[in-house]
Amino acid sequence: MARKPKGRRIDGWLVIDKPAGITSTDVVNRLKRAFQAQKVGHGGTLDPLATGVLPIAFGAATKTVPYVMDGTKEYRFTLRFGEARDTDDADGVVTATSDIRPEDEAIRAALPRFVGDIMQVPPRFSAIKVAGERAYDLARAGEAVELAPRPARVDAFTLEDRPDADTAVFRVVSGKGVYMRSLARDLAVTLGTVGHVAALRRLRVGPFSEAMAVSLDSAAALGQEDAASSPLLPVETALADIPALALTGGEASRLSSGQALSLVAFLGRVPPEADPDGGIVRVMAGGKALAIGRLEGGMLHPVRMLTAAA
Repeated sequence: MARKPKGRRIDGWLVIDKPAGITSTDVVNRLKRAFQAQKVGHGGTLDPLATGVLPIAFGAATKTVPYVMDGTKEYRFTLRFGEARDTDDADGVVTATSDIRPEDEAIRAALPRFVGDIMQVPPRFSAIKVAGERAYDLARAGEAVELAPRPARVDAFTLEDRPDADTAVFRVVSGKGVYMRSLARDLAVTLGTVGHVAALRRLRVGPFSEAMAVSLDSAAALGQEDAASSPLLPVETALADIPALALTGGEASRLSSGQALSLVAFLGRVPPEADPDGGIVRVMAGGKALAIGRLEGGMLHPVRMLTAAA
């Protein structure tokens, strides 16, 4: 007989404004205790130095985490010129210095080479695995860590402010897996100097924005009082950017049982923005997200069930 999971069954999303100085896992653990929840995860790691939007998934929402992490992200970071650090941010040890401070015109002229599809070397202190070990564990142990360049997508990279000669503030819109620390490091090197991230704030992750975020302390306090009174968002909030396809009760039941459904039955219902050749859709039934489906070969295939058909 299967053991009953410990804790309360809570489904939905909570957007936390992560404070500096703690890890994303610290946030998850605190909220899991506060809500006494069975299952909790997060939608995209933030470094301890970073603040801002950290989507927290409860229960069924954890099934949609990959779709959040694949979404567009927006950041604001401050680059401090003149010091390279081993972590590429202010938490690290200084490894090199430079007296060169670039002019605004030179900074703006260099930014376009970092926009679009680029190759980026991740920071040595990152969660990427090297021979089965996390890169940051190897780096902390003093071992040499050589990471290969990886494809990255940057949609926008703009200079927002120049408080003084030592610092510059940037806004970045990017895809999955782009490291702001690497952007800062590489931009400084391109400008003939060195630098690191002095401050970093995430403003958006997919459909989750800064305006939705609540403080960790207030969320934890609500969880301890009553989960029903917390600002939980529906599971399907994470899928807002994915085209929606509504099913009837019978169709939902068949899809839930693992059957692929012919798209002929959905003529006029398939959203025009959905790609019929391998595209992902948000399958809706009774006003709720039932599943993630894939359109392929004239059929709707279930990829991941989110709830049971009514």
